[in-house]
Order: sequence, then structure tokens, then C-alpha cells
Amino acid sequence: MCGIVGGICKKNITSVLIDGLKRLEYRGYDSAGVVVLSADNELHRARAAGKVVNLENNIKEKKIPLDGTVGIAHTRWATHGEPTSRNAHPHICNHTVSVVHNGIIENFLELKAAQEVDGYTFTSDTDTEVIGHAIHQHLQDSESLLEATQKAIQTFEGAYGVGVVSPKDPGRIIAARSGSPLVIGISKKGNFIASDQMALLDITKDFIFLEEGDIADITLDSVTIYDKDGKQVEREIKTSKLKSGQTSKRGYDHYMLKEIFEQPQAIRDTLESRITKDTVLSSAFGHKAKDIFKKTKHIQIIACGTSYNAGLVAKYWLEDIAKIPTHIEVASEYRYRNPIILEDTLFITISQSGETADTLEALKAVKKRSKDKNIHTLTICNSAESSLTRESELTFLTHAGPEIGVASTKAFTTQLVSLALLSVAVGRCHKQVSKQQEATIVDGLNRLPGLIKKTLEQEDQIKELAKTFKDKFNAIFLGRGTMHAIAMEGALKLKEISYIHAEA
Repeated sequence: MCGIVGGICKKNITSVLIDGLKRLEYRGYDSAGVVVLSADNELHRARAAGKVVNLENNIKEKKIPLDGTVGIAHTRWATHGEPTSRNAHPHICNHTVSVVHNGIIENFLELKAAQEVDGYTFTSDTDTEVIGHAIHQHLQDSESLLEATQKAIQTFEGAYGVGVVSPKDPGRIIAARSGSPLVIGISKKGNFIASDQMALLDITKDFIFLEEGDIADITLDSVTIYDKDGKQVEREIKTSKLKSGQTSKRGYDHYMLKEIFEQPQAIRDTLESRITKDTVLSSAFGHKAKDIFKKTKHIQIIACGTSYNAGLVAKYWLEDIAKIPTHIEVASEYRYRNPIILEDTLFITISQSGETADTLEALKAVKKRSKDKNIHTLTICNSAESSLTRESELTFLTHAGPEIGVASTKAFTTQLVSLALLSVAVGRCHKQVSKQQEATIVDGLNRLPGLIKKTLEQEDQIKELAKTFKDKFNAIFLGRGTMHAIAMEGALKLKEISYIHAEA
């Protein structure tokens, strides 16, 4: 998970790029870099291993001249190649094309071999360099950077969010998106790109969310977008409801701690307007939800990681409360096999970001294969503008707010709340949930924020307990039924945060 930020503005772009990288540092922190197209039309670059502050220090110490109005930057989480400055983005090809890239080019070895035959030299161990070389190659017989990029991406297999600049076509950035999110920020100060709108919230609240296969030609005064077929299209400009302060730590030591303490409010926001005093509103899942739930005979849940663990809890609930046969599978396995899709199935995807690549591809595959089987799709997601929400028939937003901590916390608990509401709504449609049972569950959900708040007030005692475990190197989490899924999430969290071996 890496971060991209770039832009064209009326003044020096460097401070905008560095500030944007700091906001995206949660997405990748093993190296960072920036390229600026100077007034004399040359690419000037600075890179550093480690955090963004190392990049800042490198720029100051070496007095790297990063003065210009056009630039791109990147913070990296290594996939190909070690976390070193030579592998940090942006990458430059022959002083002519500079590229930042999120995702993985799956056929990069094949492309690399062909490019080496054509005389291209590789200076890193990354897959990203083949993108720059391919664009440079096509630039030789193209009229513009846009045309060269359009030709180049036809040769790529895999996922990419790409930002490209070149002194051969100054005053513009080309952005391309396939399987990796990119947004365009629209401002009176200029136009910008980012992998996450949070990078640009201090500059603008107006965003275009690129759709799958889109490529954008961005100048100071214009944004022109082409779809995957090369046809010029209009994409709606949407105003973000996120506030800049939501992405700060607000006095907490780190983002994960802040988000742990945001859970009570996140759950209140998720429940708001979804329940009455003693009833779950089926319409919260979409205006067609009630009719779809009535016809549902099977449920298939697809998710990854923490979202998978939430779905595993839901399997128990849906079978126990709604009496609907429910299956769950990790998306990365589901998409690579040939599953049997039963008629009248509700296909549920769960994702915090709505951009989880395996989950998204699994959903697309199901939609292609099940046109005549009365299959309906629902996504439970935290992002209203995500790919999953656009691809799904029904959508339930968790309203957890921005989650910057890499290890999910409030997203998990709001997913559980959402799935509890779903279990009741589906069960009621199948006449499996009595009014009394529904009222009891709704009452429990209403009391949940207060109970979590009381738990968090025991922080000091929890810190003392943690001291008794700090020298352990192995852990086992025990649970049965829904608590087995919670044990799996506990083990996952301990592994993610402490790198201690843990099993459930």
C-alpha cells in the first residue's frame, strides 16, 4: 500500500507534495521521493529510505533544487525490491519520463527482458521502471505524453495507479488508474492527483474519483478524462465531507490509539438513521433491499484480513438468527478458483476501503458469471466513492470516518455492527426474527457505545496487564463460535502490531 501525490499549480509545488506525503505516510513508510519539473524544463529528483522526514532532511542537506510548478511524489511500501533510496519512486527514464506507481505490474519480467534487448538500462529492482521505459518508448512515435501513456498501458498486466510527467510535454500530468485508486483534486490554485483524498484536504474539498480504466490529461486549467476505450468522458466533481482535522492525531501518541478511542462515536454514527427505538430499517441497505432479502436463499461472503474475520462472525449470526445458509471465503482464494454459484444468492463483499483488489475482482467475476441466476450484490464499506460501492447493487456504509492506522480497529467494530443489523433485517424478511428478539438486539446495539467507552476507561489497567506479556514470543487466542472469529482477529492484531507469533 503506497501513496501518490502530484499536481500543477501557480506557485512552487514542492511544499504541497511534501505535505501530501506526510498525510499519506500511513500508506507506506519504507522510502519516499519527489520529482519537480523545473523552470528550465528539467526533472529534479530527491529520494530517501525511511520516513518522509528523511526525504525532507535530504533535500535540505544536499540543497536539491526543487523549484517548479509541476511535480509528483510517492511514499512506498516495498513489493519489488528492498526498501532503499534506489528503489524509491519517482523513477526516471532517460531524463525524459518520470513515473510514480501504486500496484503491481504482473508481467514486468517479460516487459523488462524485452526492454533490455531494446537497450534500456534498469537502475532499481522495482517493477515500476518498466512503466517509465514503456512510456518513453512510445513517446518516440506519439504526438503527446497522453498518447504515449495510452499506448504503454495496453501492454501492462496487473494493477496500477500511475502519475507521469515529462519535459517533452511540460505543463501537464497524466494519471491512469486500473485496480488501484486515484483521485483528482480540483482547486483555484491548480489541479492535483492523489491515491487518497486525505492528501489534498488542505488544498481542496472538490474531487473527481477516477473509474476503472480511466486516464486523465491534467493541466493547470483543465482536466480531460478518457475511459478504457479511449472515449472522452465526463466524471462528476464531488465535494468531500472529510475535514482536515480528521486526519490528525489530535493529541494521541499514534493513529491506531486515536481510532481505538473513536470506536464509540463510530458505532453511534453507523447506527444513526438505521434503527428506530426497537426496529432495524431494511431500507438502510438500499430501497430494493427488502425485496432482495425476501428472495435470498443463500449468502456468500467474500473478504480479506480483518474484514474476513468480521464476515466469519456474520456467518454464525446469519445462520443462527436469519436461518440462511451462509458461506465465507477469503477473496484471494475465491477469485482464483471456479466456484459454484447457487441461484438466489446474496453475494456480500466487506472492505474498509472498498478498494481491496482481490475482493473487487471476485465481485466482478461473480457478476459476469451469474447474470441468469438471480444473484444480488451487497457491499459493506467505509468509503462512499470506492470501486466496491460503484460495482455493488446494494451498499451499506459503516460511517467509521477516516482510518489511517494500518491495523484496522474502528472499521472492524463498525463492520460487526453493520452485519448485526443485516442479520436482523434478513431474518425478519424470512419471518425468523420475532419483534421481541429484534427489540432485544437493537437495545444491545444502542448500549454498545457506552459499554465500549467503559472498557476504554480501563486503559491504565490494560497497560499494566500488557507488561506481563511484553517478554513473550508466542501467543494463542482461544474462542468458540463467534468468539473463535474474534480470537482470529486478536491473533492477527498481535502479529500485525508486535510481530509476535500468534495463533487462534
